[in-house]
Amino acid sequence: MSEHKESHLGRPKSWIAVIVIFAGFLIGGYALTDGPNWGLFWAGGLGPIVVGGIIGLIVDIYSDVILDKPRTIPAQPIKSR
Repeated sequence: MSEHKESHLGRPKSWIAVIVIFAGFLIGGYALTDGPNWGLFWAGGLGPIVVGGIIGLIVDIYSDVILDKPRTIPAQPIKSR
């Protein structure tokens, strides 16, 4: 957690994994609407998603999660008419 100093932004190397996965979803979505083009779907869509997942595991993307302190909302009295 010391790399991102309690920020919700995440680390740049984690965002690389997210961008690769997102690109795979875009390519796969396009391939499904273009015919469907199954070769492009499997190679150009699913391939980057798997690669991005592996990148995410390597850079430990799950360590970017920051748990906030529990929020306490004070109880407010109910006003009756």
